[in-house]
Amino acid sequence: MKRFQPTLFFLLVIGVTQAQQIKILNKLTHEPVYGVAIYNTDKSKSVISNFKGEASLDRFYDSEFIYFQHLTHVLTSMRKEDIDENGLVFLESNTLGLEEIVVSASKFEQNKRDIPQKIISINEEKINFENPQTSADVLENTGQVFVQKSQLGGGSPMIRGFSTNRLLITVDGVRMNNAIFRGGNLHNVISIDPFSIQRTEVTLGAGSVIYGSDAIGGVMGFYSQQPELSYKDSLLYKSHAVLRYASANQENTGHVDVNLGYKKWAFYTSLSYTDFGDLRMGKHGPKTYLRPEFIARINNEDLMVENSDPLVQKYTGYHQINLLQKIRHEATKHLSFDLGLYYTSSSNIPRYDRLIRYRGDNLRSAEWNYGPQNWFMTNFHLTKLSSGSNLYDKIKATVAYQNFQESRMDRDFQSSLRNIREETVEAYSVNVDFEKRLNSKTEFFYGAEYVFNKVHSSGREENIDTKMVSPDVSRYPNGATWQSAAVYSSLKYKPHVKFVFQSGLRFNHVVSKADFEENNVFLNLPFNSSKNTSGALTGTAGITWMPNSTLVWRLNASSAFRAPNIDDIGKVFDSEPGSVVVPNDHLRPEYAYGGELGLKLHFKNIVLDLSSYYTYLDNALVRRAYTLNGDTQIDYDGELSHVQAIQNASEARIYGFEMGCNAQISRNLRLKAHYSVVGGMEEDDGTEVPVRHAAPDFGDVHVIWTSNHFKADAFINFNGPFSFNQLAPSETSKAYLYASDVRGNPYSPSWMTLNLRTQYQLHESLVLTAGIENITDERYRPYSSGITAAGRNYILSLKYSY
Repeated sequence: MKRFQPTLFFLLVIGVTQAQQIKILNKLTHEPVYGVAIYNTDKSKSVISNFKGEASLDRFYDSEFIYFQHLTHVLTSMRKEDIDENGLVFLESNTLGLEEIVVSASKFEQNKRDIPQKIISINEEKINFENPQTSADVLENTGQVFVQKSQLGGGSPMIRGFSTNRLLITVDGVRMNNAIFRGGNLHNVISIDPFSIQRTEVTLGAGSVIYGSDAIGGVMGFYSQQPELSYKDSLLYKSHAVLRYASANQENTGHVDVNLGYKKWAFYTSLSYTDFGDLRMGKHGPKTYLRPEFIARINNEDLMVENSDPLVQKYTGYHQINLLQKIRHEATKHLSFDLGLYYTSSSNIPRYDRLIRYRGDNLRSAEWNYGPQNWFMTNFHLTKLSSGSNLYDKIKATVAYQNFQESRMDRDFQSSLRNIREETVEAYSVNVDFEKRLNSKTEFFYGAEYVFNKVHSSGREENIDTKMVSPDVSRYPNGATWQSAAVYSSLKYKPHVKFVFQSGLRFNHVVSKADFEENNVFLNLPFNSSKNTSGALTGTAGITWMPNSTLVWRLNASSAFRAPNIDDIGKVFDSEPGSVVVPNDHLRPEYAYGGELGLKLHFKNIVLDLSSYYTYLDNALVRRAYTLNGDTQIDYDGELSHVQAIQNASEARIYGFEMGCNAQISRNLRLKAHYSVVGGMEEDDGTEVPVRHAAPDFGDVHVIWTSNHFKADAFINFNGPFSFNQLAPSETSKAYLYASDVRGNPYSPSWMTLNLRTQYQLHESLVLTAGIENITDERYRPYSSGITAAGRNYILSLKYSY
């Protein structure tokens, strides 16, 4: 009997090894699924599948239930001992998109199908394939978010007719919006490194109940990479390196990240550097978009210089660096701590839309730069689970500090005076969020938030010949503060698997303070200080109803608000040629009331997603004509300018329709398409005019082929026209941004681009991504943008994983 023991032992070892090593495959295509989260019931153990779809289950017990979660596949669970003897686990494609887990709706994990609002989820795998240059491009690639660009270093999202400070940006649950987020186009989203994003969630529609002021049109939640623990004595080491090149702007990008995981500690470090040259536009399109000449400084003199290649948009290039350091500590399976450090810095970013303005026969500006845009954030998260508390099952506490630095530098053609205005915002925030399951059908979410912002602002005038510097009016009142305190709650009631009801309520108190004494040396305002206090009560209620396996109905009603910030009550700037905006201390919050009806039809291989919505904006904060000490015009930066101010002077009605289609045509071939229609009108001195941030009809169509290690996506992006009569008044005054119709009036032409992107896995550690954008080399400029889009663009990226 003894002579058989080695053989039996050897067979047992083989059997255990086979049971512990698995391979996860797509049930339809039998291709490996990368990035599957594998965990036990209480999530105390977890692993991630590699590029081959492989993972080791040696840390799990045979009797444990194991869950397999992936954003593009249906959540699957089974006991370890029930796994196929060949170690194969098959996941079904989640074409319906209802099994995805999202966080942004309540700050806690929820099944996407339970949420009555429409949420777009973008996972890491999709971001890697689409290979975006900036985080603004991550949003634009969804086909459901319109992005405006004033310059190459730009990206101002528009969602359902709203933009800028009526949309909220969060990074790892911390609000990025600060006291000087403006109503004009806003480009802070490009500070977020697309290489560090693990997933992005975009909530279409109001989100004020959870996120407070500014979340009128939508919430863009960016979630960065999480450090991975080893849960073993051995070190878990992972690293990635990426090189990317794009021809249209001579982009050169390098990225590297490293993960070190131990039993209870994990460290993640990420570094990205990008250098962009001047952007080349397409050959075929309106001549008004060309760059025929530019201003150069030669022998201490400004000269108009002929552009040797009018397709190259001179003075658009810039560079940027992104750093991220995260540390995770799991003290116990019920208690974890996360620390994040984020830093982004850019070079000067030329504001291209200001550099193409003319005054008579000459270009108006010799210089117009955004100074280095620096953003630093540190946040600390505590997450605790409890099975015995009557107050919560899960608690998340977050403390964060952010520092924003930005500046503006401009100088007129043949002028020796350079105007420089610099701003710094310090932002502190504290959030405590609780989740409690009251019974098998009811979950309760509640929390509290406090935010404090302090604004530092200065202005000066510099003579570039004599180097003399003199003080000048600052953009904002120096030392101004903005505070927000809130309590909020949300209830989820699910009496049946086919029906979910969710509602929420939030009370917010906001206080803004500003001292204008420093600026009154230049402005002579009728007041020296301002204090703006406002309270807001907002709510939401919605249902999700799934009467059968084919239909999913969503119905949601909500209110949202935006409290006046320092940009509203205290800003001084030239809004457009010949106009200047001055402070106004008599402002109230603007409110939005809206409803949404959605229908998702899921047939065997086709999913149709339809949504319609309507929003009424009351007491809208808009820029209108104003008087200062009885004067309608004042001298600003040496120019007689019409006085304007932000005022509660309007109401708006915005409505729209969205349609999406996802069809699995064959085992390897898939069709995906989106189409959005947005309309809206607002009051302007008793007259109804088009809403500024309602984009033209837009969308995309994708044909995607997936086979073994190869993936290809041939797609078109399209944008409808806006005639002169469809442009908002603020846009018709910017004729230099638009093409000219037969009557010489500005308008935004329609456009369409043909594109191709491919990805091939050369090796389990090496992935090549290549693409051609705008194959037909069209010359087009998206609505309201100040820079013409890229012409034919060849993109090449190589990613190495270890």
